[in-house]
Amino acid sequence: PRYRPDWASLDARPLPAWFDQAKVGVFVHWGVFAVPAWGSEWFWWHWRGEHRADYERFVRSRYPPATTYADFAPLFTASDFQPREWARLFQRAGARYVVLTAKHHEGFTNWGSPVSWSWNSVDTGPHRDLIGELGEALRESNIHYGLYHSLLEWFNPLYLTDKESGFKTQSFVLQKTMPELYDLVLRYKPDLIWSDGDWEAPESYWNSTSFLAWLYNDSPVKDTVVVNDRWCNNCSCHHGGYYNCADKYKPGTLLTHKWEMCSSIDKLSWGYRSNMHIDELMDEASIIEELVQTVSFGGNYLLNVGPTKEGVIVPIFQERLLALGRWLDINGEAIYESKPWRVQMENSTNSVWYTSKGPVVYAIFLTWPQDSLLKLSSPVPSPDMQVTMLGLAGALKWQKSPDKGVLITLPYVPPSLVSAQSGWTVKLEGVQ
Repeated sequence: PRYRPDWASLDARPLPAWFDQAKVGVFVHWGVFAVPAWGSEWFWWHWRGEHRADYERFVRSRYPPATTYADFAPLFTASDFQPREWARLFQRAGARYVVLTAKHHEGFTNWGSPVSWSWNSVDTGPHRDLIGELGEALRESNIHYGLYHSLLEWFNPLYLTDKESGFKTQSFVLQKTMPELYDLVLRYKPDLIWSDGDWEAPESYWNSTSFLAWLYNDSPVKDTVVVNDRWCNNCSCHHGGYYNCADKYKPGTLLTHKWEMCSSIDKLSWGYRSNMHIDELMDEASIIEELVQTVSFGGNYLLNVGPTKEGVIVPIFQERLLALGRWLDINGEAIYESKPWRVQMENSTNSVWYTSKGPVVYAIFLTWPQDSLLKLSSPVPSPDMQVTMLGLAGALKWQKSPDKGVLITLPYVPPSLVSAQSGWTVKLEGVQ
């Protein structure tokens, strides 16, 4: 069917299956904000929009007088950016898709946008098509490619004029936002468009529904492309493809609609900042816990890193991504292509979470039980139930629990190994 440019029609489009199967993605926030590399990717807004004293002090102490944000662009060199190395890292992290910022709210584009003159990565800074280069490397690695795109630009004069009119005029949308979105799709054929910057203006201003109707009906990616829900000031959690709802969204329950949780290794920023401390970063255990909870409740997990202005993903971020990948090498069977089970978590404890694949049920437990005896109240065993542990050969012994559920005898693991790991999976065959 052809989709009409209205939400009733667009929301009825089935979500391409690859997205729900993928489960795990990596988010990359990269732009001119990596040059000051301080505070967060909202640097320009905090400095020039809010005139925050700490930001003004920072610029005064580090840069010549009369420095403008535009002066940072030539310093955004990407001189060490090696897209194939990035792709290899993301593959080893277990990512099935990657989302790169094509343009953040600062308006700088990571490709040679024809409507972002001299404020793009081809005309200044790296003098490279960052989007094109990464896309090529990811596709060689069979990783789906998504592009983040901000609808608004904080300080674009056209946007500010439209804003002054109460969004009755659309100069910015017609001359900047829409030409860029169409250009991104026709040029790079992304698998996913991660829209943002939607919150100030209504759908009548953004022309989102017309763009999405073209995307779903006539674009080169009409059958495969996935979009999120940030397309107008009241779309989030209501309209679009899958739901983001809010940054770091945790519904705490099973949703009927496909959703995604985006999270960042640096808990205080999405872009790279040189002033981060180790205790402000997520550790391996909390990353695994967020992933498992998210997938149990039917979501996808999109974990963010911010590269430096040179295009380096710093070793501590690499270490976290590789730890996630090692965990997925063993436990990925319970994550990728899985579906939520009839029970998502054990009520008695927050540390056992369930996923399923057809008749097979996976119980992922995040803390090793005392006496190596795992009690699961929810599964109803059949006499020929088989229990195995992912990553280990051979069946595990089990018995019916005196009240309900099953007791599973786990293999003996030295305490030092238990504390070094973040979650294990038992696979149950022949349960209800």
